[in-house]
Amino acid sequence: MFNILEKFEKLVRLALDAGFEKAEVFATASESFSVQVYEGAIEDYRVQRRAGIALRGLLNGQMGYASTEVDDEGEYADLVARAKENALLLESADEQFIYDGKEKLEWLSSVSPALQEVSAERKIALAMEMEKACFAQDARVQRTAACEVGTEHASCVLVNSEGLHRTFENNIAYAAVEPVLAVGESQIDGFAYKFTRNFEELDAQALAKEAVEDAVRYMNASSMPSGSMPVVFSPDAMATLLATFAGVFSADNAQKGLSLLNGKEGESIASEAVTIYDDPSDGLGYAGMPFDGEGVPTSKKAVVDKGVLSTLLYTLKTAKKAGKTTTGNASRPSYASTVGTAPTNFYIASGAQSAQEVYALAGDSVRIDKLMGTHAGANPISGDFSLAAKGMRIREGKLDGPVEQITVSGNFYSLLKGVRAVGNDLKFGMPGACAVGAPTVLADGLTIAGK
Repeated sequence: MFNILEKFEKLVRLALDAGFEKAEVFATASESFSVQVYEGAIEDYRVQRRAGIALRGLLNGQMGYASTEVDDEGEYADLVARAKENALLLESADEQFIYDGKEKLEWLSSVSPALQEVSAERKIALAMEMEKACFAQDARVQRTAACEVGTEHASCVLVNSEGLHRTFENNIAYAAVEPVLAVGESQIDGFAYKFTRNFEELDAQALAKEAVEDAVRYMNASSMPSGSMPVVFSPDAMATLLATFAGVFSADNAQKGLSLLNGKEGESIASEAVTIYDDPSDGLGYAGMPFDGEGVPTSKKAVVDKGVLSTLLYTLKTAKKAGKTTTGNASRPSYASTVGTAPTNFYIASGAQSAQEVYALAGDSVRIDKLMGTHAGANPISGDFSLAAKGMRIREGKLDGPVEQITVSGNFYSLLKGVRAVGNDLKFGMPGACAVGAPTVLADGLTIAGK
C-alpha cells in the first residue's frame, strides 16, 4: 500500500507542477467471480479483474477529469495533460472543491479473510446444489432461469494535494436462484437471493425452498377489480419504489429543479410513521463506506425524521451552494466517474407492528409484492408512477389469494404523506453502488387498475 500511495503522490505533484491549484487521485480495483449453472452443468464462469486511476484537478476554478486503466507512471504525463485540457473546456459557475479535512476514520476495511479463502470449487458446488434443490422441492419445477453464485473483492484509494490519504476495501458473497414452474400451459417463476460476508450463510436448500415457494404463491393468480384503496407494499416492493425515487433526496437534483423537495428541509413531507435513514454502517446493507467519493467521512443520518425532511444529501459543492455542510454523500461508483450524489445504505426505518398487524389495519386491500417497469412507468421529477404489479389480495385484514395483471398508480410524495403503518420487517434489496431497504408499508390513496 505504501508504494501505491507514493506513486499517487507523485501524480498529484505532476498535476501541481502543470499548473493545477489542487489535485486528487482516485483509484479503484476489483476482482469478481461468478458461476451460473443450468441442468447440472456450468453455463457461465467468469473471473474478472478491473482497475483504474482517475485524476481530477482544480484549474482556474474549473475541475478537470481524466482517467486510465493503465497503472503506469509513464502514462502520468498524458493523464495530467488530458485533465488540464478538460478543465480548460469547462465553464461551470459552481465553486469546486478538493477536500482538505484530515479526520481520523473509525474503520478502513470490511473484508472477511475467510471469504477470501473460499475456493472456486466450493462456489460451483453451491450453485449445483442450489439448482438440484429446486427440482427436489417441487416436481413442477421445469428449469431454472437463473442459478448463480459469486463473490467480489473491491478496494479504493484516494490521495490529494491537501495531504489526505484514504483507503478502503470490502468483499461480499451472494447466491441467487430463479426456478420456473410449469403449471398446465403456464410458467411461473420464483426468486430468492442472499448477500453476506460469511459464505457459510449461503444455504442452498433454504434459498431453493424460498424461491420455489415464491413461485407457488402466485399459482392461479388472477386480476382484481379496479378502484382506489389503501395498499400494502411488501419490503421488496417498497424498497423498489424508494430506490426509484431516491434521487429526489439529492441536493444536486433539488438545486437543478429535478426534485420537488427543494426548499423543503425542516418541513413535513411524510406521515409521522416515516423515518428514512442514510446509514453507511458496515454490514447493514453491504454498501457502507467510511468515506465518500470526495474523502469526507460518512455518518448515519435521518434524512426524514418522523415525517420531517431533516436534510437532503449533499456533496462539498452542493453544500456550499446551499450554505450547508456536506453530508458525506459524494458518489464515485468507479474510477472513471465524476463526483455525483448518492446514498449509501438507504432505508425506511422499521416500525413496531408485524406484517400481519399491518394487514389487519388494511382491511380489504392488496399487498403489492413485485413492481415492474420502473424505468418507463415512473417520473423521478413529479413523483408520479404507474407500474405493473403482482401480489396478494387482503380480505378482512388477512392474505387471501394471489393477484396479477394489475397496475398500481400514485405519486411518491403523496404516498409518503399517506403512510398509515410501517412494519418491523426491514429488508434490503440487492446492493450495488448503494443498498436500499424497507419494511412492510401501508399507504392510503393509491389506485389499482385491474379487470
